[in-house]
Amino acid sequence: MNAEAPSSETDVLLEFMFRLGQAYLACDEQTAEVERILRATATARGMRRARVVAFPTAVFIAVDDGAGERVTLAEGPTQTLRLDQIAEVYALGDAAQGRALTPREGLERLAAILRQPARFGRAGSVAGHTILTLGLALVLMPTPTNLAAAGVLGAIVGVVKVLNRGRAVLAVPLPVVAAALVSALVLLAEKHGLPVRPLYAAVPPLVTFLPGAMLALGMKELAYGDMVSGSSRLTTGFVQLVLLAFGLAAGAALVGAQRADLLEATVPLARAPWITVVGVALFGLGVYLHFSAPKRSLGWMLFVMLVALAAQRLGAGLFGSLISGFFGTLVATPLAYLIQQRFKGPPATVTFLPSFWLLVPGSLGLQSVTRMLGDRVAGLEGLVSVVFVMASIALGTLVGVSFYKWVTEQARWLRVQVARSGSVFRRRDAR
Repeated sequence: MNAEAPSSETDVLLEFMFRLGQAYLACDEQTAEVERILRATATARGMRRARVVAFPTAVFIAVDDGAGERVTLAEGPTQTLRLDQIAEVYALGDAAQGRALTPREGLERLAAILRQPARFGRAGSVAGHTILTLGLALVLMPTPTNLAAAGVLGAIVGVVKVLNRGRAVLAVPLPVVAAALVSALVLLAEKHGLPVRPLYAAVPPLVTFLPGAMLALGMKELAYGDMVSGSSRLTTGFVQLVLLAFGLAAGAALVGAQRADLLEATVPLARAPWITVVGVALFGLGVYLHFSAPKRSLGWMLFVMLVALAAQRLGAGLFGSLISGFFGTLVATPLAYLIQQRFKGPPATVTFLPSFWLLVPGSLGLQSVTRMLGDRVAGLEGLVSVVFVMASIALGTLVGVSFYKWVTEQARWLRVQVARSGSVFRRRDAR
């Protein structure tokens, strides 16, 4: 009887570990960090020789409970998580590493997290997508016609996403369908004399499909030496860009327009700074509603987005747009961790991901791939620019994380020195 107990507990621990790993991968967490978290979870349960290998699509786990080594293999993420679920997964992971719950309790809590409905329901999700589209349109090109188009198209894409929710089979063609629908409607409106700018009108409704965070995470993993994970994320992100570009071209073909019509040159507008601030606020509110962000996170999200955008604009003015993403993520990364760890705010991922979407690193790639459909030379030149943009964003994230860790380590060392000095003075006074 006693011999069976460890085996049963080990089976439960293995199941909890691989399901927790799946959840972290669904949060778009770096694979090296997923491995560290799962090893810490096993150590907290007394198994100090656990081995974990994580990829974006699979998790390998081996633990030794004294009776022998147990190995399991699990597939990658099985669903996409909202921001409120991401926050709960990180809280669960912290509790598991601190041995604040048993593996059985962890499995029950994780199942409840994955089942919980969106905080604002389907109506809130559609309204949120409409609002974030309007916010991004204000940041990119705040003309009345463009804003009207953004509101209508944002609502349509929001409805399509809600209707597709829970249908894994249709998840892959969804970006193509959404891009074709947006492209056809925009070009039809232009044909009927509405003064819309096709590319500026098409990008905001599709921003949540742009794989900017995936491409930047792939570059980051390559920088850490995770060649398999990094290259697979980059490939997946590029394929998603190609699918979006194909959808845009298909929509143009459906209404008898030329692909080049999507890329009509536009003159940048001079806009007041308050318009950008209002755009960021609307974008943040839309993300909060559409992705069901956790409670008391909206203010922190807006703060990080505004600071990141200001840093990016400053970097673009000083050094050019290609490396401006470095300055945005350089500031946003340590700020997100500071909010989480020092101010008891939401997890860093919750406040950091919206900044990625606001900076729209993938939009440059989308435009370049679209150009490649009609002009391969221009498209290839644009893709080279995308590589520089992704590298700058990944480097900004790496430097930001390293800077935050260095500052916290120095602060910890300083506190230890102050405590030691205080104890020395107390002993002297006692004498």
